[in-house]
Amino acid sequence: MYDWNDLRYFLELSREGKLIRAATRLQVDHTTVSRRITALEKQLDVRLFDKSPRGYQLTDAGLRLLPLAEEIEAGSNRLYQQIAGKDARLSGTVRVSVPEALGSQVIAPRIVEFCHEHPGIEIELIAETRRMSLSKREADIAINLARPESGRLIAWKLCDYRLKLYGAESYLKSHAAVNCPEDLTTHAFVSYIDDLIEMPQLRFFESTIKNAHVVFRSSNVSAQFNAILQGAGLGIVHCFMAQRENQLRVILPDLISVERSYWLSVHEDLRHVARVDAVCDFLTRILRGDRGLMMGD
Repeated sequence: MYDWNDLRYFLELSREGKLIRAATRLQVDHTTVSRRITALEKQLDVRLFDKSPRGYQLTDAGLRLLPLAEEIEAGSNRLYQQIAGKDARLSGTVRVSVPEALGSQVIAPRIVEFCHEHPGIEIELIAETRRMSLSKREADIAINLARPESGRLIAWKLCDYRLKLYGAESYLKSHAAVNCPEDLTTHAFVSYIDDLIEMPQLRFFESTIKNAHVVFRSSNVSAQFNAILQGAGLGIVHCFMAQRENQLRVILPDLISVERSYWLSVHEDLRHVARVDAVCDFLTRILRGDRGLMMGD
């Protein structure tokens, strides 16, 4: 029979990926973490982690053990809360995968609120356009542009958001006025790199701006935004980014507008893990709470 106290060490190492970081969380020496993991692997007769230069990564056996260990952890927290009449402290790391613009411009500025509410929880924000696999535990929570079509996932719609065509005042002062879509043929544009777009929902530029003369492309939304802000050309910009910049002006707002939605997904094994639930609630609250920012109203 294995020592179920070893599951604490397994959980922390699976979340942190580094012995020293897991040891710091557990307030023990890193050699203790290593010894307890080795003991657990020996008792279960499986290898739970693969070690690489990036740290410790779960094996297939480790991935199977993870939700079971988290159920035991959640049960222990409920026991403490119901029997002792106290709230079990929410702690640990939650990794969240989000689109780059949303993560850097909307979520990151509000993180301080979450830190005040839950000082024991560390959020790791992966803000990029590449999809992360919840089934492989590349992330605990994912925000994407559509409801997932497969997998043991629980998902709900967070909010709608809007993108419009913008240009910097410095650009507009030195170029011809835009009064109709036909006037756009003489202008320069900033856009994505087509063959690096993984999410089909991001392929809106060519369908919105016909025969555009693109002078700069980037897979990075912030790079596009800064290029537009500095006058490189016109571009489709998230309203929640553009509204904070007085130098940007919206172009043909009644004719050029792209509307999309954000969806939150979490693996069903993690839905009722306290720290994950806390992050889900926080993200849902802040993204549903400011429609004007997200839609550019």
